[in-house]
Amino acid sequence: MDKPTIIEVDDIQKIYGVGDAEVAALAGVSLKIYQGEFVAIMGPSGSGKSTLMNILGCLDRPTTGKYILDNEDVSNLSRTELAHIRNKKLGFIFQAYNLLPRISALDEVILPMMYQVENRVGMAERRERGMAALESVGLETRAHHLPNELSGGQQQRVAIARALINDPVLILADEPTGNLDTKSSYEIMDLLHKLHEKGSTIVMVTHEPDIARQMERIIHIRDGKLYSDDDNRLEAVKAKKELHQLLKKNGGSQDGL
Repeated sequence: MDKPTIIEVDDIQKIYGVGDAEVAALAGVSLKIYQGEFVAIMGPSGSGKSTLMNILGCLDRPTTGKYILDNEDVSNLSRTELAHIRNKKLGFIFQAYNLLPRISALDEVILPMMYQVENRVGMAERRERGMAALESVGLETRAHHLPNELSGGQQQRVAIARALINDPVLILADEPTGNLDTKSSYEIMDLLHKLHEKGSTIVMVTHEPDIARQMERIIHIRDGKLYSDDDNRLEAVKAKKELHQLLKKNGGSQDGL
């Protein structure tokens, strides 16, 4: 593939415990993910997929092996250095939204900008960019609402706007539709497809086959190892058409992007 490599992991292992209590959550995983891909990571409970996602998100480090993110070896960085990488290069979307309960949607979206070490901007520009991000997900009219004044789907849209605010090289989504009703789930997937069509690289953990089949590549993790890595582009085209039909049937998608 001619596209730049965003993720390269080489024989990574993650070991918990010592001696007889030692457990290998990851047992030598190697893979590459390229710029502009939309990838699903699947696997049963205890397979190692969450551990892999934590390492890809610079929330944890491998015990052994190498992880190169956007041409930078992050395998052995300190916690402080990893936090800087997360803020600079990664956007996170979680199943539970992870919104702070006492701040508005706009303040939530611009929060990652407060922790920028490089290219810091003033409050006026932060708020301008935050409003643009909310507009991109169809929530400009909810900018000053608190999380408890928003539906689940709207809260996830705020989380997506927050993930985009620092223009990340990679978006990591952990079961982003898991807490949503069916209609909101369709709308969030439609929004993620639009982000992908605009060039975003997205890696998503999901246990739902109907969600995974919308993605162009599906990776299965089992017993801490890469079990399969399948090209799903043809099936993804069909699945996205079905999604659009379901959106129309259920009242259409929200504005945005």
